[in-house]
Amino acid sequence: MDLNVLWFILIGVLFTGFFFLEGFDYGVGILVPFLGKNDGERRAIINSIGPVWDGNEVWMLTAGGALFAAFPHWYATLFSGFYLALFLILVALILRGVAFEFRSKDARPAWRNFWDWLLCLGSLLPALLWGVAMANLLRGVPIDGHMQYAGTFFDLLSPYTMLAGLVSLAVFILQGALFLALKTGADLPERARQAGLRLGGIAMFAFLLLVILSYSQTDLPTRPLAVLALWAALVTLVLAWWLLRSRRYGLSFILNGLTIILGTAALFGGLFPRVMVSSLNPEWSLTIYRASSSPYTLKVMTIVALTLVPVVLIYQGWTYWVFRQRVKAKDLEY
Repeated sequence: MDLNVLWFILIGVLFTGFFFLEGFDYGVGILVPFLGKNDGERRAIINSIGPVWDGNEVWMLTAGGALFAAFPHWYATLFSGFYLALFLILVALILRGVAFEFRSKDARPAWRNFWDWLLCLGSLLPALLWGVAMANLLRGVPIDGHMQYAGTFFDLLSPYTMLAGLVSLAVFILQGALFLALKTGADLPERARQAGLRLGGIAMFAFLLLVILSYSQTDLPTRPLAVLALWAALVTLVLAWWLLRSRRYGLSFILNGLTIILGTAALFGGLFPRVMVSSLNPEWSLTIYRASSSPYTLKVMTIVALTLVPVVLIYQGWTYWVFRQRVKAKDLEY
């Protein structure tokens, strides 16, 4: 296989894994101050992702590293054009990581409440901004003939991209609610279900509107497979919400996760063979060939990836298996 195509697919897989795993991760973080009625319940919610949240973020780091090594011009243009948005994501992730560590350092309610809300904010901003950023890749941004971003931060904000951010936020919160329904006990699963039903309604409406607008805001109509994946994502979202009503949490979680996977597939399918669309001139769009490293670099990276990635996948799968039990407030040590 053409190594440029292979690495485009691998980066797509890495982002898909990141959005799937970090989706429920962000959702849980956002729901902490809303579903937890006391400190014990909030600790149970946080502990449900405690062993895995930092491992989930490794997918983002790996995707960024692969992007830098395989497609350096894509990396440079993306990070220069989306600098402020990515900076806000980084600040939010720092606050989120600090909140996980600092929350239990003091037993005072005010202290723990402060860090709970920072955890919520640190989860909400990335969940919103990743949707905005990904929609901009497909809709197009001002890139000139020298592969340089020629716009401002506000060029990234449009009704279409902000709607995409709302969709990613709502779908991630729904995924977090489903995860909590599976991983917690006592009254939390039912509260998570009620939150998921409310957010699911918003997610379905926003997703439908996003699909409709994609026909006029992007060139997706010229790519039948990408359009099919996008509509399929909407169908799985509706099915996930329907199954949540009957408390079939496991299947609902899988189907909502499939929504994330299909949505990401639609994004990358709509881009290929481009990696960033130029709104100034289609010929200035970055492609997997214009933006790539040398063939030798791609060859070395392929050997390393095929050797190490399976090990990482096995280890992370083992981690989820070990910590598969439900987390209940009454079982926590104080």
